Amino acid sequence: MVLELAPFRKLPWLVHGFSTRGGGTSTPRVRTTLDLSYRDGDEKQRVERNRRQLQQALGASDFALLPLRQTHSDLIHMFSAPTARTPQGDASLTSRRGLLLAIQTADCVPLLLVDPEKRVVAAVHAGWRGTLKRIAEKTVGRMRLDFGSRPRNLLAALGPSIGPCCYEVAADFVSKFSSQFGDAASYFDRARTGEEPNPLEWLSQMPPGHRPPPENVHLDLRKANRSQLLAAGLAEDNLFISDLCTACRTDLFFSYRKEGPRTGRLMALIGIRGNQ
Repeated sequence: MVLELAPFRKLPWLVHGFSTRGGGTSTPRVRTTLDLSYRDGDEKQRVERNRRQLQQALGASDFALLPLRQTHSDLIHMFSAPTARTPQGDASLTSRRGLLLAIQTADCVPLLLVDPEKRVVAAVHAGWRGTLKRIAEKTVGRMRLDFGSRPRNLLAALGPSIGPCCYEVAADFVSKFSSQFGDAASYFDRARTGEEPNPLEWLSQMPPGHRPPPENVHLDLRKANRSQLLAAGLAEDNLFISDLCTACRTDLFFSYRKEGPRTGRLMALIGIRGNQ
């Protein structure tokens, strides 16, 4: 029901996990059990039971669960105490014990950050819009600014998300990303459509007679966020990236791209234990 990262489990004060779609209370809305979102009219009582069950599985029943109202932004929220309201944002961080940061996904990249030296944690929701706005890099910047974190000490886990095998996007995404990132060409792949593998090739060509751009390309969100973390100063050996594709493995995960907007939502959770 919950996936954990072995290097993170070595920290006794840390609680973390990436949920899967199995093991919770059944719902007639979607083909699943452990839906963790109130979106699309799911019954509130079922979702609350599922959330409690997930916290129990992590040994964090006494933690205050702190999700966000996600809008595919670059807003980062600092939690210093439990709160009943759900603030807007797509990343959160804390150094306080007993708070369980939570972000929800159904294809986007769930990213958990840990500073073992300062005991600071962060959770990031990185879809293509957030990635384009550098939310991963900006979250590392907030950890440096607010807590004095040193990027070389940080650990990062990128959980299950849609892979480049399934994430087909419009060709204009190439120009969107290339305007922001110098290595954007490496995020895209046209090889699956029979085109040349370099998606930037056609951007510099002029008519008449040049080959038109392809209609679609494949975007690797994991690689894009990995690149941001390295640019922010994280050590390559401290990056842990799942190769599980949510669209390929709908037996394990929810996928907006594969199943549509009425599918459920996963949660990535991270917090600091109060007894360590």
